[in-house]
Amino acid sequence: MNTRFLPALAAVGALALGLSACSDSSDAQSASGGSDGASASGSSAAIEVVASTNVWGDIASTIGGDQVEVTSIISDPGQDPHEYQASSRNQLALSSARVVIENGGGYDDFVDTMLSASGNSSATVINAVDVSGYSASAGDELNEHVWYDYATVGKVADAIAEALGEADPANAETFTGNASAFKEGLDTLNASVATIKEDHSGTGVAITEPVPLYLLDDMGLDNKTPEEFSEAIEEETDVPADVLKETTDLFADHAVSLLVYNEQTSGPQSDAVLAAAQDAGVPVVPVQETLPEGTDYLGWQTSIIDSISKALQG
Repeated sequence: MNTRFLPALAAVGALALGLSACSDSSDAQSASGGSDGASASGSSAAIEVVASTNVWGDIASTIGGDQVEVTSIISDPGQDPHEYQASSRNQLALSSARVVIENGGGYDDFVDTMLSASGNSSATVINAVDVSGYSASAGDELNEHVWYDYATVGKVADAIAEALGEADPANAETFTGNASAFKEGLDTLNASVATIKEDHSGTGVAITEPVPLYLLDDMGLDNKTPEEFSEAIEEETDVPADVLKETTDLFADHAVSLLVYNEQTSGPQSDAVLAAAQDAGVPVVPVQETLPEGTDYLGWQTSIIDSISKALQG
């Protein structure tokens, strides 16, 4: 479980105490399309949706269209999502949300804490990990990065359409249709993933964190990174010297054909692995935990898949 959001929770209580003093609507303007800004519809009748990150926020905007007003709590592509600090603006957005989308799996526990503090008990809460059906197996931790698992993303899309339809029955068919169109885009992604699996199944790859593992597993690629390394990087703990050497040796020994790294978090040890890959001439593909500026979920994932395919082709 990722625990790096936990420092933000200490600020939530203070925000709740000051919430009544922060009732100016300018402090709680919502965002559409998974980023801060104006409402997509500009209508007060829009369904207010809050998502923990702009990944789920973008999907909600795609499905809801002009009928939703989406606030994505974490939307800055340059921000390390694990260093989120609670704000009164987001607390206010949660207090009036009708639909809340969280990742779950310990990734964004701050959402539940803030929602509870807001006094909003009527919102429909969609937990992506719960929707996925994944759970930690004995002795292993759950990989909570389920937005890289397209089967889960499709299930969440359906759950969003259902929740929006309950909030606005007159547009329920529109939401269902939008979700179906979105899932057709997921089918296209899956076809590209299947092609990579057919051509490169069993190819050794390395990672810095478990972020892209669902996608790499679906491609049939073999993650050779020592688990102790990637878990330590994710949890921001020190990597033992022998484990770091074992990881960097993967590149010097040409045991892997690709490094997939999380470019939103960095540190001396992950930087050492990146340098080792570059020194050995091993292709490097960056991935992210939040949606980069200027793209949508399907475009973002298409770009990542294309980059991996190109890197594997040499």
